[in-house]
Amino acid sequence: MLRMIPSARQLIDGEWISARNKGELAVVDPATQEPIQTVARAEAVDVEDAVAAARRAFPEWAATSPTERGRVLRRWADLVLSSLDELAAIEARDVGKPLSGGRANVLRAHAIIEYNAGAADKLTGVTLPARTPDYLGYTVPEPYGVCAAILPWNVPSVLTAANVAPALAAGNTVVLKPSEVAPLAPLALAELARRAGFPPGVFNVVVGLGPEAGAALTGHRDVKHVSFVGSTATGRAIMASAARNLTPVKLELGGKSPNVLFADADLDVALPAIVGSITENAGQNCYAGSRLVVEDSIHDEVVERVAAAMQAVRLGAWDADLDMGPLVSAAQYDRVRGFLDQPGARLVTGGAPTGEGWFVQPTVYDQVDSSMRIAREEVFGPVLAVQKFTGTDRALQLMNDVDFGLLACIWTNDISRALRLAKGVHSGQVAVNQFHNTGVIGFPFNMQKDSGFSRGGGYAALREYTQEKAVSVRLLEH
Repeated sequence: MLRMIPSARQLIDGEWISARNKGELAVVDPATQEPIQTVARAEAVDVEDAVAAARRAFPEWAATSPTERGRVLRRWADLVLSSLDELAAIEARDVGKPLSGGRANVLRAHAIIEYNAGAADKLTGVTLPARTPDYLGYTVPEPYGVCAAILPWNVPSVLTAANVAPALAAGNTVVLKPSEVAPLAPLALAELARRAGFPPGVFNVVVGLGPEAGAALTGHRDVKHVSFVGSTATGRAIMASAARNLTPVKLELGGKSPNVLFADADLDVALPAIVGSITENAGQNCYAGSRLVVEDSIHDEVVERVAAAMQAVRLGAWDADLDMGPLVSAAQYDRVRGFLDQPGARLVTGGAPTGEGWFVQPTVYDQVDSSMRIAREEVFGPVLAVQKFTGTDRALQLMNDVDFGLLACIWTNDISRALRLAKGVHSGQVAVNQFHNTGVIGFPFNMQKDSGFSRGGGYAALREYTQEKAVSVRLLEH
C-alpha cells in the first residue's frame, strides 16, 4: 500500500533522503496501535537544507510562465486522481478514518489542485485611474518566495492541496511540514508532485516535532510567508516566532461550530447532516458541528432522534469502512476523555471509551450551559453539546457566545430569518440548510475571532500567496 513513500526519508531538492542525524519517527495505525512505517525525523539542520533548496529553486520557478506552472499542477492533479485508491487507503489508515472518508478527502484534494491549475494564469493585477493622461498606474501580484506550510493530522490530503497548490500556482516554492502523527498522505502527494515534473526544490517536505522542525521553519529568515493550520495556542506561538522576521502569517485555527435548528426546518434533512457533522472523522475537524442550538418547541424530539442516530453509528478500523473510526493518537484519546465528565449537563448517550484502540462512543450532552467547558472549548472529538433557545435574538446570542468564529450552520425555511442571522453572526463562513459548503466551487475558507485569519480557498487563496506591487509611470513628452 505504501509503495510510493520511501521509508525513513524526507523530500528535499527533488530527492528522498534520510534526516541528517539519521533520526526516525514511527507512524502508528490508530485502530491497532501498531506501527505502519517510519519517516525521517527532521531537525533544524534538515529544515535549513529544505529552505535552502526552496530558495535556490524560487527564481526560475517564479519566472516560469504561469501557463506552464498550471500544466505541471494539472499533471499533479491527474496523478492524484489515478492514484485515488492507494491515497485513500494511506490517509484512512494513517488517521484512522473509514476508507470512504479517505476517498472523499483525496477527491477534494484533487479538486483543489485542479482548480489552482486552471487559475495559475488567471492571476492578474489592475490598471488604476489617473488624474491626467500623462500618468499610468497599475498593480502586479508577485510571489513571496519560500513559503512554509505547517499542517495538522486530521485531513492531511485536503490541507496539503489547499496550502501547497495555490502557493505553487502563484510562483512560490514550498517547504511543507505535515504532522508527525499522520504524515503519510502528504509524503505520498509530494512524490506524485515530483513525478508530475515540479523542478527540484520547488516542493519540499520535512517531518519532525514542533519544537525541533516547526520552530526552525517558522523562525527562518529566508521563509517569506507562513501558513499554519492547528490550535489557537500554537497559532499564537507561530505568530510570535514569525514576528521576529516580520513574516506574513496565515492562520486557520480552532472552531466551535453551531448547528442552529429552527422548528420550521426539515428535520429529515437536517438531523442526519447534524449527526454527520460531529461524527465525521470522529469529530476531529476544526469546523465540526460540536454545538446543537435547537428551538425549544422541538427540543425533546430532536434530542431523542439525534441520540438514536448517534447510537446507530458503527465504529471500526479504516478497512472495515464503517461510519466512524478511532481517535488519531493516545494524546488525542486522553484529551477527549477529559470532556466526558460534564457536571451539570445531562448525558444522553455515549460518554465512554469503547472497544480496543483509541475509540470513543459518539456522545450527546443536553442541558448545556454557556459557561461549561463543553460549550466553549474545542473538543476535537465526537462530543455534541445541546442548548435550547426561544426566539431569533436568543439564537444569535448563543451562536456568538464563544471565542471562535469559523462556521455557523442555520437550518430554517424562513429565508429572511436565515439572512438576518447570516449577517449578525460573527463567523467567517455561514451555511444555510446544509452543513458546511457542498455545492459552491471555490468557496473561501474564511474565519474570524480566535479561529484565525486567512484568504484560503478558491481564487482568494492565490491572493494569499502573493504580494501586490503598485507601479506609477509618468509619460514624458518626446
